[in-house]
Amino acid sequence: MAELHFFTGTMDSGKSTLALQTNHNHAARGRVGRIFTTHDRSGAAVVSSRLGLTHDALEVGTDFDFWAYVVTTLTRGGRIDYLICDEAQFYSADQIDQLAKVVDELQIDVFAFGILTDFRSVLFPGSARLVELADRMNVLQVEALCWCGKRATHNARTENGAMVTDGEVIVVGDVEQADEPPADVAYEVLCRQHHRRRLTAARAKAVSLAPEPLPFG
Repeated sequence: MAELHFFTGTMDSGKSTLALQTNHNHAARGRVGRIFTTHDRSGAAVVSSRLGLTHDALEVGTDFDFWAYVVTTLTRGGRIDYLICDEAQFYSADQIDQLAKVVDELQIDVFAFGILTDFRSVLFPGSARLVELADRMNVLQVEALCWCGKRATHNARTENGAMVTDGEVIVVGDVEQADEPPADVAYEVLCRQHHRRRLTAARAKAVSLAPEPLPFG
């Protein structure tokens, strides 16, 4: 029986890498699939991993209909055994419903990959619907780490190194590199404690470099 799988984790937990590995494993067994993504850091119509792996994909726009695409492909004699859906947090709730329908009515496996919450710690609509509908929900075991070394559980948006909690929900950026200056808009994974305190790696470094007060008074 086909199933709707949802693989989730914070940024840096290997979701896109697993998506590409899943596609490789199924294709190696002669299965035929399609890969979808949206708002990937590398641009439109591509799935990219921070390990350097990339694969062409179909871009999911706001008006994309998974059910119509799959039915049209099958009607024209095409073959689809499974779907790989990366960045699924950005899909609409209706699009997740379409994926569930593809699983139930056409017996095609769907593997969705995405983060649960945005930089405000609020569930993405697509992820929320996947939690409600998925046959299997898998939390990735590769733990991303906060700058302090604790397990990272929250995604933070930074502007020039400072954490922000307001603004558009979807702004494409990338995780800061420790040896590079902060980007205008970037993302960083933090533990809950430092997310609550808005203490990013850049801010923590600045605080640690501040001179100690003189022992007078």
